[in-house]
Amino acid sequence: MTEIKAVQPRPEEAATMPYAPAVSLETPAELVFISGATSSPLYHQHPHVPEEHVQPDDIREQTRRAMENIKIVLDHKKLTWRNVIKVTKYLTDMREADAMHEVMNRYFGEWRPASTTICINNLSSPGARVELDMIAAGPPNQPPRHGDTEIRRNKRKLK
Repeated sequence: MTEIKAVQPRPEEAATMPYAPAVSLETPAELVFISGATSSPLYHQHPHVPEEHVQPDDIREQTRRAMENIKIVLDHKKLTWRNVIKVTKYLTDMREADAMHEVMNRYFGEWRPASTTICINNLSSPGARVELDMIAAGPPNQPPRHGDTEIRRNKRKLK
């Protein structure tokens, strides 16, 4: 069983932080590396078609859409926000970090994964002001082993 825990060297100060200083992963686990998501549709054409990348002006709405795009991946892998162990946040204006965290906290609830915020000049789509990528950990993906299948077949033949 995979166990994911926030590492809080000073638990009495944890409520003042929008993220955990570290996350511990006791594994075996399947790791899912989620590509950077903006408020653009998860699936879009390349090269980019401008009509697919009309960005809302509000950072909260851009963050909500990016989180919904990531939720599509988490849902597909049968994971929850609690499975996210690392978030990298790219902002074009650090003054919008609090508003971005306000939206992200609605998704994460009390859970605070390890996190890094980076301020950059531009993102891949004109008007995009936030991009999020994440790493999630879930139960190991264990397909049947070839040897196990052979043993079961042979047992059936003997009966």
